[in-house]
Amino acid sequence: MTAAIRVLSLASEAVPLVKTGGLADVAGALPAAVAPHGIAMTTLIPGYPAVIAALGIEAAGGRRRGRSGGGPRLLHQWDDLLGEGARLHAASLGAHPLLVLDAPGFFARDGGPYADPQGRDWADNWHRFAALGRAGADLAGGAVPGLGFDVLHAHDWQAAMAPAYLRFAPPAGAPHVPTVMTIHNIAFQGWFARENFARLGLPRAAWAFDGVEYHGGVGMLKAGLQAASLITTVSPTYAEEIRRPEFGMGLEGLIVSRGARLRGIVNGIDTAAWNPATDPALVAPYTARSLARRAANKRALEADFALEPGDGPLFVVVSRLTTQKGMDVLCEGLDHLVGLGGRLALLGAGDAAIEGELRKGAARHPRRVGLHFGYDEALAHRMQAGGDAILVPSRFEPCGLTQLYGLAYGCVPVVARTGGLADTVIDANLAALSAGVATGIQFDHVDYPHLAQAITRAIALYHQPGAWRSLQRAGMRADFSWRRSGAAYAALYRELKAEQA
Repeated sequence: MTAAIRVLSLASEAVPLVKTGGLADVAGALPAAVAPHGIAMTTLIPGYPAVIAALGIEAAGGRRRGRSGGGPRLLHQWDDLLGEGARLHAASLGAHPLLVLDAPGFFARDGGPYADPQGRDWADNWHRFAALGRAGADLAGGAVPGLGFDVLHAHDWQAAMAPAYLRFAPPAGAPHVPTVMTIHNIAFQGWFARENFARLGLPRAAWAFDGVEYHGGVGMLKAGLQAASLITTVSPTYAEEIRRPEFGMGLEGLIVSRGARLRGIVNGIDTAAWNPATDPALVAPYTARSLARRAANKRALEADFALEPGDGPLFVVVSRLTTQKGMDVLCEGLDHLVGLGGRLALLGAGDAAIEGELRKGAARHPRRVGLHFGYDEALAHRMQAGGDAILVPSRFEPCGLTQLYGLAYGCVPVVARTGGLADTVIDANLAALSAGVATGIQFDHVDYPHLAQAITRAIALYHQPGAWRSLQRAGMRADFSWRRSGAAYAALYRELKAEQA
């Protein structure tokens, strides 16, 4: 029997322990996704207070039984991990190995993973996540006897220093370990002032154009992209888009230079958690064969948002309220949507100015526009089950998950033609409708005229019940589980292992 390929996955968050966005969903899902393909993945995450508490890790590295279903155990200690003491604990993430970097000087603080309770980025984020990268490089290099890895997989800028450390400052006597660097959103790059370089524990040679230097400072994502053996993004279209200035965010030149080592793999979704037939959050579970049961979920959603009941289309939005997500254009399109007989239920938080414009729109259209600022996981499930269409007017979208949830729940996606949205939604043009393969509506250019046209198309199709049911059922038949994506990642790891032979 061929030995499993051992992969160390390094991420700043992973469900179900800590989540701020889609990165956590991917990091939490990957171990199970690649396991059927001969990959043994271990995940390394920071020991934030919530993680330490959930796993039952004691201050001195005790063995108290935690929620993970097994007692965590102390594996390793650093007396000086970039200036702080740290411990490494072994636990489990579901059925898969988990490593927790317990470094109180970096992670034992109130607030979120990246920001304080007031929402301000921690001033020492460069230090905190460089330490995570250093720890990952040490582990890949054999710091713990008997714990070896064939590949290191780093996610986003918070983990990107790991490939850089393996390139410029590998542990003494360490074997060469190939690395994968995944870009979940190239807009977040981890740029920090030059004076921080001296405290990273890197040789002077690393301060170079092909190292960590980026526009006169330390560029963490840039360093990881430069050093990685392979680069992936979370959709094929996004992999092409970031080669261009309008999407590359200043790194397009580097991406083009490494083009032969760049791949795009669409994210999957957790089809156990997001299944309308078994979802406990729903008033009325249903399948593609019992779409009529969605009506009860629609009535419940109207009540959740204090919307007037009706048979007209109910649009939903579950999103960060930012210009990247096109929420400013959504504000412009509210009057058009309501004027054509539509209603809107929105769940999200973000830019205060956008929230203000949405409040004005809701005031203009009482009981036609309902808002819930914040996030509520159960409500998000009910919105996919009760909404007729989900609006995703993103200016750029590396992959996107809400449109995948919409497809699974028969909530027809209306999306901008970009990134993963373009890769996962089949536009309801005449040919696709005739063939019965259309799953949603795409539009170019995130501006008022194009969004208004897309909303008009959606409402027209909604009033053709046969065509609308065809869209819903085609979307619900689509396979956006981790099955194919897991196989694609496993193939990458095998490719890297073969290159080492």
